[in-house]
Amino acid sequence: MSFGLSRGKQLDPALGVVGIDALEPLPDAVLGDRRAGYLDPRAWFAHPDRPLEIEIGSGKGTFLVQQGERSPETNYLGIEWAGEFWAYAADRVRRRGLTNIRLLRTDATEFLAWRCPDSVARVVHLYFSDPWPKKKHHKKRVVRDEVLAQIWRVLMPGGELRIVTDHDEYWSWMRAHFDRWTALQPPEALASALGEMPAGPAFVEAPFQTPDSADAGELVGTNFERKFRVEGRSFHAEVLRKDAGSA
Repeated sequence: MSFGLSRGKQLDPALGVVGIDALEPLPDAVLGDRRAGYLDPRAWFAHPDRPLEIEIGSGKGTFLVQQGERSPETNYLGIEWAGEFWAYAADRVRRRGLTNIRLLRTDATEFLAWRCPDSVARVVHLYFSDPWPKKKHHKKRVVRDEVLAQIWRVLMPGGELRIVTDHDEYWSWMRAHFDRWTALQPPEALASALGEMPAGPAFVEAPFQTPDSADAGELVGTNFERKFRVEGRSFHAEVLRKDAGSA
């Protein structure tokens, strides 16, 4: 599928791309130890010691570019599956010379589960992810127990999952999941991801704070948000903070 984003121009995503060789085939050892395939995404940046934030479904890269320009001391990894969106976003990064942003084309949920080590990210951003409204497609939603378990694992103690959606039914689904993940006993999916069950709630809810790169009246200022505001849609926002006591 082509979205016509390049408008006939040649996209050059070179600077902002994580090279394909960064994701070598998973070793056979992952059959016995999931950690055998882990790699540290912080090493993909010029300054790997800086805090890392990950955006799942970075789209055209609007949030990453806006926030990356405002926060040069933070590294941002955008993960996008759609090839044209990925290339368009990386081309924007190249044109602005933003060395603190990298774009990776892959399935974000698979990357978190099989590639990403524990406690590497300060924030995971999830803005306007596909609601997959048909019941038979709900298993593709990002907000589900097995993915939340991997996000929890990848976040540093005190790290945050920040979510915005415009989809009311998906929001109800999310709220049911949030209730489980902020309960005294987390879902068994967390034990499956970690090999053990941490004590206490996995996440605690926190107020959603608008990033300073958003325009007045916006939550995050993505392309989807701006489009949906014109259409008169309402929005839901949430922050789940990894409980440092359960790490």
